[in-house]
Amino acid sequence: MSDAINQGSVEYTISENGIGTIEFGHPMSNSLPGKILRKLADTITLLGNDDKVKVIVLRSMGEKAFCAGASFDELISIKDLETGKVFFSGFAGVINACRKAPKFIIGRVQGKAVGGGVGVASAVDYCLATRYADVKLSELAVGIGPFVVGPAVERKIGLSAMSELAINATEWRSADWAKKKGLYTDVFDTAEDMDAEIDRLALRLAKSNPEAMRMLKEVFWQGTEHWDTLLAERAAMSGTLVLSEFTVNAINAFKTK
Repeated sequence: MSDAINQGSVEYTISENGIGTIEFGHPMSNSLPGKILRKLADTITLLGNDDKVKVIVLRSMGEKAFCAGASFDELISIKDLETGKVFFSGFAGVINACRKAPKFIIGRVQGKAVGGGVGVASAVDYCLATRYADVKLSELAVGIGPFVVGPAVERKIGLSAMSELAINATEWRSADWAKKKGLYTDVFDTAEDMDAEIDRLALRLAKSNPEAMRMLKEVFWQGTEHWDTLLAERAAMSGTLVLSEFTVNAINAFKTK
């Protein structure tokens, strides 16, 4: 098994103002193996339940890609359905942790987001990005589909825009496109400008009524209470497909590019 699967990290800080910052990273364009996804979900849950935390900022390491999706090295190692279901449940856990956290989560997207990375950007409550933060749902290009992240993406940008990304799986959509569709609240020319706005908003939210924010978040996510089951079912769909001869050939072809 590749060393890349054993790399990556999730770290967090809590400021005196009650701003909890979670930062995830991996040396391969912030593509995330299963154990890092599980740690990320657990950390979101931890800070969501910490009374010292008033608002959460979710970001990734580095200045380039925000998140290149799930670990490709781990994907090609799948040989049975159960392993496949566990693998594809990784981003499901992160999405559900964001959904259930009783605190608002501000997303910071400094660069490109692919597959599960688009799912994370869709699962936060308020997402800011730079003009370099293009998006792509590339799953169909390797013989599967964006089944797990699909509900979060569709909830954020609508079925039409989500299906556009899912069907045209090899083409990037710009950060401005993502803003027009509602994925990003605003797009900035520089990371510095984006961070200044994140700091301003986070400080304002940290002074807001925690109970009002919790209740408002419940309203925003109403109708998603069944997602624990739904995303598990979606993970099984991808887990089945990844074992097919078509998908194995598509993955091998992708590896040789």
